[in-house]
Amino acid sequence: MKIERGKVALIVGVGASEGIGAASARKAAREGLHVFVAGRTQAKLDVVVGDITEAGGRATAIVADTTNPDDVKRMFDIAEAEAGVPDFVVYNAGNNRFSALTDMSNDFFEDLWRLCAFGGFLVGRELATRALPSDGSRETQATLVFTGATASIRAKPPFTAFASAKAAERALAHGMAREFGPRGLHVGHAIIDGGVDGEQLKSRFAEFLDAKGEDGGLNVDAVAQAYWALHMQHQTAWTLELDLRPYKEQF
Repeated sequence: MKIERGKVALIVGVGASEGIGAASARKAAREGLHVFVAGRTQAKLDVVVGDITEAGGRATAIVADTTNPDDVKRMFDIAEAEAGVPDFVVYNAGNNRFSALTDMSNDFFEDLWRLCAFGGFLVGRELATRALPSDGSRETQATLVFTGATASIRAKPPFTAFASAKAAERALAHGMAREFGPRGLHVGHAIIDGGVDGEQLKSRFAEFLDAKGEDGGLNVDAVAQAYWALHMQHQTAWTLELDLRPYKEQF
């Protein structure tokens, strides 16, 4: 089976219209792909689909829980039946929740791991199973981009549980890149090293962004452009990991 590049996108973890997932979906649609946007909230997905279709693009909403194997399979089934196997997939699911370790419940810790690492595993496995030829030949080129975080490489309280989950997700991405890269599946991991200038941070920690000043947060459309650039890289010069941060961010 050979995938036609530039045909189908699946963006997993689409929430607010002012977020990395939604921005990635809009970017893919502008490039001419039929975009499938997956997330837990129908109303939020409908807004993103509406934005894309009003701009002349093609988009389909899929309500799904990325930690549920049946839901992940269904996402790919819907995309494949309607447009084809996705060749540009973004795994953007994640929730930066925090707690002191001594106050943390078992479920709190495990839920973060399931969302970041287990969900990423399910999506990556499903894409590889469908996109790569079963005979081991190299007949395709697809891209899977994981949204990482500063916590992917550094644990700091009260984000210890989140860091353990994102570090596991990063390890997953690295392992997939080495296993599937030689067969034509480009896996990239993007470390988002800073606050995202989007709806989630604005609604929860507006004072944080205000303190950063102009251009102090990552622009979601700029992040989406970086993801697309990964997808368009020539196969002789693939990037596994890149870090993105505002120019004024200390690191």
